[in-house]
Amino acid sequence: MAYAAPIAQNKVNLLEVYQLAVDNNADLAAAHADYKAQSERVPQARAGLLPQIGAGASNTNSRNKVDITEGPDPSKSSITTSRSALVYQASLSQPLFRLDRWYQLQAAQSSNEQSALELSAIEQELILQSSDVYFSVLRAQDNLATSDAEETAFKRQFDLASERFDVGLSDKTDVLQAQAAYDAARANRLVAERMVSDAFQAVSTLTNVELSALEGVKHSLPILAPTPNDATAWVNTAIEQNLGLQAINYAVQAAQDSVKQRKSGHAPTVDAIAQYQKGDNDGMGFINSGMPGMPRYNDKAEQSSIGIQLNIPLYTGGMTSSQVREGVYRLDQAEQMRESLRRKTVQDTRNFYRAVNTDVEQVQALKQAIISSQSAVEATQIGYDVGTRNIVDVLDAQRLLYAAVRNYNNARYDYILNNLRLQQTAGTLSPDSLQALSAYLNPNYNPEQDFLPPGLDKEIEANLRRR
Repeated sequence: MAYAAPIAQNKVNLLEVYQLAVDNNADLAAAHADYKAQSERVPQARAGLLPQIGAGASNTNSRNKVDITEGPDPSKSSITTSRSALVYQASLSQPLFRLDRWYQLQAAQSSNEQSALELSAIEQELILQSSDVYFSVLRAQDNLATSDAEETAFKRQFDLASERFDVGLSDKTDVLQAQAAYDAARANRLVAERMVSDAFQAVSTLTNVELSALEGVKHSLPILAPTPNDATAWVNTAIEQNLGLQAINYAVQAAQDSVKQRKSGHAPTVDAIAQYQKGDNDGMGFINSGMPGMPRYNDKAEQSSIGIQLNIPLYTGGMTSSQVREGVYRLDQAEQMRESLRRKTVQDTRNFYRAVNTDVEQVQALKQAIISSQSAVEATQIGYDVGTRNIVDVLDAQRLLYAAVRNYNNARYDYILNNLRLQQTAGTLSPDSLQALSAYLNPNYNPEQDFLPPGLDKEIEANLRRR
């Protein structure tokens, strides 16, 4: 009655799932596109400090009509002329003193560094997401194997109680108790089957690939305390290397440069300007007036100019002062967000450090709990057979056994994931972390057989003999 995953030719391991996520994950692709878009702010800001060169041409057609009155005759005559003026022009502008544009470039560079670190944080988060969905599948499969074994055990108790009732060795209550336990176990098994399907669906969503089988974790995986086993050392590492903290440090720097940029709105600007024009004299404004003593121009003319342009802002309607105040508030916002993130990083680091140490103790304790619970089940069953225990005692002992098995497997996967979360918070999580875990993956792992730690039978027998 166990869940049967779709058959696959080869089981997929943790590194392969991560690589599939890197290649096919839509969120990561969107993050890369966003980073590339953000990085364009630097050349855009730098352009404000580089020469600006322009060229153009204009072609103007003009038509003039002049009314002429000759002598006393009131009749009028007119002269109409038309002219086409074609002008070419080129201009060059080089900023010489632009504080606002310089600080804008500094802010853009800081923002670009922030975007790069945020992208690295998203890539690091993908490592954790890949691990999370991977071990969620293994967790669900082990829980399903446990539920299936529990259902089988309760079915056996139900059949046994029915047989004892048929021969008059027990009453109807034992049968009903056993049936209730069996029905509940069957319901739990159905939920466990759905959880396996949901877990595989999460893997498919992350990787965009339909996977049907994953390599399991060996029970020989070392369950060790963090190295170094010192919370303060982990906190110090997190403050220095946490990608989120590093990114927000650049956000604060960008806000500081933005304030300087806006304050520079009060500063004068100096530009070097050069211009050259060539074309029809009319189009360039050199018009023959026809008046005596005034110069006459030929059809073609040239004009060139070069100079320094100084601009001193005196009053902008309060715009610059308002922008400075806005920048100061944004800087305060960034600093407060940095402090909030620093506190959260310290909290998360300490919490995950404690969680890993707790998981280490839990795995060992729960492994012993399985041994003790199995011994209790067998002892209770013997007592039931000789009439010193009732069916409720047997069912309760079996529930405790399978609860211990579930808790043991959950603690193993919690230990793995909390270790990775601790590394992520400290800024040390990388694909090498997955490589180290892959050494303890078993391509032949079968949840129906391997959900229990090996070697329990001998320990259980020794434990029973001590009883």
